Amino acid sequence: MTAPPQVATGRELSSPPTDGISNLRFSNHSDHLLVSSWDKSVRLYDASANALRGEFMHGGPVLDCCFHDDSSGFSASADNTVRRLVFNYGREDILGRHDAPVRCVEYSYATGQVITGSWDKTLKCWDPRGASGQERTLVGTYTQPERVYSLSLVGNRLVVATAGRHVNVYDLRNMSQPEQKRESSLKYQTRCVRCYPNGTGYALSSVEGRVAMEFFDLSEAGQSKKYAFKCHRKSEAGRDIVYPVNSIAFHPIYGTFATGGCDGYVNVWDGNNKKRLYQYSKYPTSIAALSFSRDGRLLAVASSYTFEEGDKPHEPDAIFVRSVNEVEVKPKPKVLPNPST
Repeated sequence: MTAPPQVATGRELSSPPTDGISNLRFSNHSDHLLVSSWDKSVRLYDASANALRGEFMHGGPVLDCCFHDDSSGFSASADNTVRRLVFNYGREDILGRHDAPVRCVEYSYATGQVITGSWDKTLKCWDPRGASGQERTLVGTYTQPERVYSLSLVGNRLVVATAGRHVNVYDLRNMSQPEQKRESSLKYQTRCVRCYPNGTGYALSSVEGRVAMEFFDLSEAGQSKKYAFKCHRKSEAGRDIVYPVNSIAFHPIYGTFATGGCDGYVNVWDGNNKKRLYQYSKYPTSIAALSFSRDGRLLAVASSYTFEEGDKPHEPDAIFVRSVNEVEVKPKPKVLPNPST
């Protein structure tokens, strides 16, 4: 049987979540895709085969998920738990708990630890190799200035974005205090933070149609590179309509990045040359999450209403997997003017 042709939005995965999609992530080892949802589930898909490989239900909405290895991962739930999910054995256990919903979870390949951020205004590090039971797996608890909204890792660096526009930068090898305490360059609430694959800084998006490009190097020369740009907006009858930018995903090969907004669009940007490379056809509703596969050949798109306009009729939650064409993500070389002969 031949595969169905890819429509403009990509191939839609069957058996999608039945409520809002909070995040999706490709594995570092295959085309497996992990998806967390407000329907209290974490699902594992084989994105190439369009097959649901497993599902775990939780006691509340699941706000984030990440892989550990190709067949297991971790989840962050509104029932305040952090769980380990082993899909090939259908086994789960609770690593530990926060005092409020857990908003973010990351696994550090550098330290072998799980890092979680919660609305209880703390960051916690866990060692999943410890015996089950919170006391044995909890490595440390680190107070944050506000509720944690987004986390991102690159190497030993961890960036924590919270309510109140705070940004803390940590070295995972010394978590006693942040390496840098910053404030977002953007005036409005932070939606997403993602580190550059080359480890030199991070991109941060806000609810007000903007992305800031930031750098870790605090020297004057380092800070002179930072900038912010407007995106996910439209003009209607002379008025600027501005949409939240929910998701940022970096291409693993080229270092360019995609943004997804509540306008239903996915844009691809070349941050170094400050150019938009591509805009995909509009999706049915808000873009809740984005992820490139490990080789950058696939892009997973969660088309899922994020309730930015309250409860209203909306398109069903869906996951689209699209093949990425090099022209959409590869930086275009700068054309230098020919010297006059």
